[in-house]
Amino acid sequence: MKRPRIEGYAVVSTEGMIATADGKFPEEIKIPADHKFYQDSVAAASAVANGRHSAEGGIGEKHRKRIILTRRVDVLTPDPENPNAILWNPASTPFDEAWARLGIDGGTLAVVGGTDTFGLFLSIGYDTFYLTKTDASVPKGRPVFPGVGTTTTAEEVMRKHGLVHKGTRMLDASVNCRVEEWAPKG
Repeated sequence: MKRPRIEGYAVVSTEGMIATADGKFPEEIKIPADHKFYQDSVAAASAVANGRHSAEGGIGEKHRKRIILTRRVDVLTPDPENPNAILWNPASTPFDEAWARLGIDGGTLAVVGGTDTFGLFLSIGYDTFYLTKTDASVPKGRPVFPGVGTTTTAEEVMRKHGLVHKGTRMLDASVNCRVEEWAPKG
């Protein structure tokens, strides 16, 4: 099986948070233009990867092939609630085995969160990470990557993992919502 193209998608507050401290998606960072960009991108992907408490939502969610990251299994396991999904524990099974289990040769994997999932794929290797930024503040929340907070930014974490800023596109100027594209050097 050919490895997929791996793309990450996250919208963050000015502090780099993707959720409130209790894990809820903050209303402050719900921007319709970003939601459309995100849903269109996920719909075009061959499969989705998300943590057990994350999901992309939308009408096609249950119909998409997906890898759900969880520490609750030791081996690749079919998701009992979704025949299109597998449960994967990265500590016990390599990513390539999880991908092969989906039966997709190549394609694109959209990584949609949460914090630990985004962090794990920094090590596996993103081909592109789309970081949508807003001017909204969520000061004490859950960060996009482990370590992001008062002294470390999402941009610093991505640079540390070999990603460079390739460009920025405005999604909605009225609320200063823009998406940055980060990819490996070269």
